[in-house]
Amino acid sequence: MADDSRTENSGRFGSYAAIGDSFTEGVGDPGPDGMYVGWADRFAVLLDDRMPEHTFRYANLAVRGRLLDQIVEEQVPRAKELAPDLVTFCAGGNDIIRPGTDPDNVAERFERAVADLTGVVGKVMVTTGFDTRDVPVLRHLRGKIATYTAHVRAIADRYDCPVLDLWSLKSVQDRRAWDADRLHLSPEGHTRVALRAAQVLGIEVPADPDQPWPPLPPRGTLEVRRDDIQWAREHLVPWIGRRLRGESSGDHVEAKRPNLLPL
Repeated sequence: MADDSRTENSGRFGSYAAIGDSFTEGVGDPGPDGMYVGWADRFAVLLDDRMPEHTFRYANLAVRGRLLDQIVEEQVPRAKELAPDLVTFCAGGNDIIRPGTDPDNVAERFERAVADLTGVVGKVMVTTGFDTRDVPVLRHLRGKIATYTAHVRAIADRYDCPVLDLWSLKSVQDRRAWDADRLHLSPEGHTRVALRAAQVLGIEVPADPDQPWPPLPPRGTLEVRRDDIQWAREHLVPWIGRRLRGESSGDHVEAKRPNLLPL
């Protein structure tokens, strides 16, 4: 049975490919070169540390805004071609947040892709959804996300996939784990996910991803309201505008690391 017991695989992985959307691309975690870093890049560093120098290879095929079917069409074939020792597969989140989508249907398509991948690559780690109870913009979708998460766990059981369980990662329910747009993780949030991913594979990590955050001073009603207004103006209105125009944040964006290369 696949789970997140932190002892799924204590062996080494000589190559790793990440597939997914903005979460895996690393949106919310900008690097000094203008490219996003993100949890997958940080996780790759932890994997690289376990290998002889210059032998580990890593590809990140994820592109922001991608729906599940786009990921299956564009990224899964490339991951199969690269045939790495490890693939992380996080997809379906952008489908789930769309009105009227059926998490059961999304899960069926996700399972077909997992079956396709597991026949070619060494190991496929799948990722659950976050518990959005305390995320204002996503709180009302908690039931759909929970349903999809339950499906992902069942699929992992059937295909012997380790599970990066973000639902149980309580530390990312703190608002400091999220970017100003309230949809993507902050650098610290991405770091905590990377640490948890390593734990799932039985890798000793330098810090506890569920380490409590320092206490925050209380916030007044006016401060919260001011933050909500600023968020709506800077993030919600542009997001609605893109939806109305049929645009995606990932239009004209390509994978930042399409080949397996040394870090």
